[in-house]
Amino acid sequence: MAARGAKGGCGLCGQRTGRVSVVGTAARPRVQLPEMGLISDRPAYPALRMAVQEQIKADLREAMRAGERDKVAALRLVLSELQKAAKEGADDEVTVLRRERKRRLEAARAYREGGREDLANGEEAEATLIDGYLPAELSEDELKTIIDQAVRESGAATPQDMGKAMKQAMAAVGGRADGRRVSELVRASLAG
Repeated sequence: MAARGAKGGCGLCGQRTGRVSVVGTAARPRVQLPEMGLISDRPAYPALRMAVQEQIKADLREAMRAGERDKVAALRLVLSELQKAAKEGADDEVTVLRRERKRRLEAARAYREGGREDLANGEEAEATLIDGYLPAELSEDELKTIIDQAVRESGAATPQDMGKAMKQAMAAVGGRADGRRVSELVRASLAG
């Protein structure tokens, strides 16, 4: 049987195909088999995509062994949302984690308004737990630098041009800052 994988054989059927190369962007690399004219739809490095899910599973096992019921419940909910998003192919892990964190913070705010400090504290604890799996947020100075550059590149000069500047800024930020924070800084930059 022919060699498989990176040495020139097809990983599925074993047919000799020549070189196997990786194409696509750094965020979504794909496998290409040039002689067969194929570009795989599956990620070239699936282990990288699953790193957050695997970490949550490991933390879930540890929490179960330690008997931490609240942490187990929170991790199960987050893991369920990640698995659902992966199955649907809709959102990446960071987007799902940010959405879940935002839901917890909004629930905490609603509980506080209703006078339920105990439930608000629980929701905030879950949000903090989710925060541990998210990449580091941009600092205020880094964000201001990115926004100033985005405003210059988009040609926005007045608050009416905020949409152009926001589009450019959000693309540059790449999910490393909250949209509300970016919006406030863009608005301040265009106003003053």
